[in-house]
Amino acid sequence: MTTTTPGTTPVPVDASESTTRRRVLELVASSGPVTAADLASQLGLTSAGVRRHLALLEEEGKIAVHASRTPGRARRGRPARSYVVTSGGQSELLGGYSEIAVQALRHLRAAGGSAAVAAFAAERYDDVVQRYLPRLTAVDPADRAEQLAALLAADGYAASVRPGPATTLVPTAQLCQGHCPVQHVAEEFGELCEAETRAFSELLGTHVQRLATIAGGAHACVTNLPLRAPEEGTR
Repeated sequence: MTTTTPGTTPVPVDASESTTRRRVLELVASSGPVTAADLASQLGLTSAGVRRHLALLEEEGKIAVHASRTPGRARRGRPARSYVVTSGGQSELLGGYSEIAVQALRHLRAAGGSAAVAAFAAERYDDVVQRYLPRLTAVDPADRAEQLAALLAADGYAASVRPGPATTLVPTAQLCQGHCPVQHVAEEFGELCEAETRAFSELLGTHVQRLATIAGGAHACVTNLPLRAPEEGTR
C-alpha cells in the first residue's frame, strides 16, 4: 500500500501501519466522539502515535473534530479534541457493494414503486427480528438493550448503549450505531431506516424514537429507548 501527495513520489506504507490506522478508524466509528488519549488506552499505543494516525485520517477526510454542544461554563486550558467518523470514513468501512445495492433498489422502485421498496425493507428487518428475538433473553429493559447492542455490534454496526438525558421524566438510554453497513443505500432509500426503527421497537417491546442517522448526516445512528418493562409477548 502507498500514500500519495499531489506532485510527490508515492511513499510505501507499512502493512502494520495500515492495519493500525484501520483499527483507529473503526474505534472512532464505534466510540466517537473519542479523544486521542482514549484511543491510545484502548489500543495500547502512545498518544503521540495515535495522534499521527488521527492527523492522517483527518487529512484524508475520513474523520473530523467533533463540535461539542455541551452547555456550561468554558473550562480553562485547551479542551481535548474529540473525533467522529465522516461520510468518507463510513465509505472506507463499507466496502464496494453499496452502489450495486442502490442500483438494484432503483430497479425495484421503477418496477414496483415505493411500496415495493418498503416491502423489501420490511422483509429484510423481519428476518433480523426473527434472528435476534430468541437471543434477547433479558427481562430488564436496560439489559435487553445491551443484548441488542451486542448483536448489532457482531453484525458490524459498532453499536453501544449510552445513558439518555437525565432531564426526561421516564429514564431512557440511547442505542448508538457508529457504523452503518447500508449507509449509502439508506441515503436514497429511507425505508431502510424506518424499517430498522420498527424492528428495534418490536425487539424491545416498547416505542422507540430515532434521533439521528448516519444516512442523514450524523456521525452515528442514535435511537432513544425508554427504560420500561417490555410488553407481554416480546420476551
